[in-house]
Amino acid sequence: MNVVVSENSNLFPSDFELYLFHEGTLFESYKMLGAHLITYKGTKGVRFSVWAPHAKQVAVVGNFNNWNGSQHIMERIIHSGVWVVFIPEMEQGEIYKYEITTANGEKKLKADPYAFYSEVRPNTASVVKRLDQYEWNDNEWLVRREKATSYYTQMLIYECHPASWRKKADDTLYTYRELAEELIDYVIDHGFTHIELMPVMEHPLDKSWGYQLTGFYSISSKQGTPEDFMYFIDQCHQRGIGVILDWVPVHFCRDAHGLGRFDGTPLYEPHDSKKADRPLWGTYNFDFSKPEIHSFLISNVMFWMDVYHIDGFRVDAVSSMIYLNHDNPQYERLYNQFGGEENIEAISFIKKLNEVVFKKYPGVLMIAEEATDYPLVCSPTSIGGLGFNYKWNMGWANDLLKYMKLPPSERRYHHNLLTFSFFYAFSENFILPFSHDDVVHGKKSLLDKMPGDYWQKFANYRLLYGYLITHPGKKLVFMGAEFGQFAEWKELEQLDWLLLDYDSHSKLQAYIKAIQQFYNNTTSLWQLDHEQAGFEWIDPNNHEQSVITFMRHGKRNSDTCIVVCNFSTDVYSDYKIGVPSAGNYIEVFNSDEPKYGGSGQLNQTPLSAEKGHYHNQLFSIDITVPPLGFVIFNRLKHVD
Repeated sequence: MNVVVSENSNLFPSDFELYLFHEGTLFESYKMLGAHLITYKGTKGVRFSVWAPHAKQVAVVGNFNNWNGSQHIMERIIHSGVWVVFIPEMEQGEIYKYEITTANGEKKLKADPYAFYSEVRPNTASVVKRLDQYEWNDNEWLVRREKATSYYTQMLIYECHPASWRKKADDTLYTYRELAEELIDYVIDHGFTHIELMPVMEHPLDKSWGYQLTGFYSISSKQGTPEDFMYFIDQCHQRGIGVILDWVPVHFCRDAHGLGRFDGTPLYEPHDSKKADRPLWGTYNFDFSKPEIHSFLISNVMFWMDVYHIDGFRVDAVSSMIYLNHDNPQYERLYNQFGGEENIEAISFIKKLNEVVFKKYPGVLMIAEEATDYPLVCSPTSIGGLGFNYKWNMGWANDLLKYMKLPPSERRYHHNLLTFSFFYAFSENFILPFSHDDVVHGKKSLLDKMPGDYWQKFANYRLLYGYLITHPGKKLVFMGAEFGQFAEWKELEQLDWLLLDYDSHSKLQAYIKAIQQFYNNTTSLWQLDHEQAGFEWIDPNNHEQSVITFMRHGKRNSDTCIVVCNFSTDVYSDYKIGVPSAGNYIEVFNSDEPKYGGSGQLNQTPLSAEKGHYHNQLFSIDITVPPLGFVIFNRLKHVD
């Protein structure tokens, strides 16, 4: 993306652009600010623009002027706080920073908030870069996306940290282009529909996982160039895979070259230090009361969609945005002007963000990582909602994992942890996440959370995954879940791929592939994910045997599957369940098959329904329920 200015054009941003920026509605502010290769008065060069309203002086420095701030001093646009300079003959690839002289005479070297590229860590300079040279081949995907309605389709999201998914033999990182050659085939082979990348924007510390940024517009240079990342997304789209980015609009890191006290004063952060500081994370919060912050952040989302064709965002830490004291353990609690703890300006920003995004890109995903019971997260802003179209169901994940960690003998006393989610399952458009947050900081991997001996751990895990796949809601799992990563995730090491040399893990991987393929082919498991009509209990109450039975329905009356989950270690023979109609029922999926590592307790022949009320159904069948097992039945559509 670059601006081309004709010989007779004004070098400076227009009054209208500046007005919109300061009003908080310049949603392509990345075209006005930052470093742009242009032609001005017949000379090629770079125009630099930066917002620093409280600076005494701003200059552009780099190798081209020996980092001497006296050579390329910027001109301030009166009454705007925006500084501009044109440096002739400069080409892309030059590194630079802004030398900002504060009101008290202190000099700061700052990276460009709108830089399109950056030096590889630990270096911190910005890099002049044009973004209009890649030739995209994903128009068919983009047209289809605009017309798609994700609520009624499959969604299996593979959450990935691209720096630690896989490494080369010499422990160096794959570039984005190299990942395209391996990661895309891998997710397709496993039946995933989307890749969600943990933050790929520039960040100085690998151990922050990308959640503490310095370059919101800059793709992390440690794994390649913007063109490499464009190629990755382009290839995903051509292969039918959507790409979601984690995005962090709540805060930013305090590193000296970053946004903190950018012009010598709190600019991107609030002036009130109690509102600015995020002590738990060691960061600064964004100041959502400033219109220019709206322009900066909303433009950032639009930038990744406009320039990189991103299909959606998982918006990080929404609870910390909408509540002043959430995840903010300060001695003095904060309150808004009405005495409440809601951050009114942040809530207004979120609504504006979603309105802008969906007006231009109606088919994209805006996913809230929101951990409280704040209402109407996925409702339109016109009726008071936040305007997202999905929300992570973190309560469901926490309850289910708490339940699964219990010894099977104790599960009967905590049955409500399995069933409570259905009191609110259709109040929002939920995504069910087993994310990176569930497998770090001493929490153990998903597989290692499972109780029992070695066999029982894997059986529990297959059951857990089966319940995930059949529970209403779209799905997300963190990388490594598909083959049973046994150790916690370590951001500086690749996944433990050697585990696939072991029979239990290779069979588990075969199970995950099979159940995800079954999910993709079974419309009743996703067509009505967000409607009560898509789910019906058969028996939620058998806490003594730790068994639950339910139906998932599609749009057609005949499109139904019956799911039985046994969270005990017992085998139940001749176990009676209610079914809705006469006919023969067949087992179509069983987690206990030997090829998946199971004990072979199967229902191998059709089961004829007997007339008679049971479980509020008109008919019943007698089945075998495997230990720590998960079974799906379908009614044969034609009975001889």
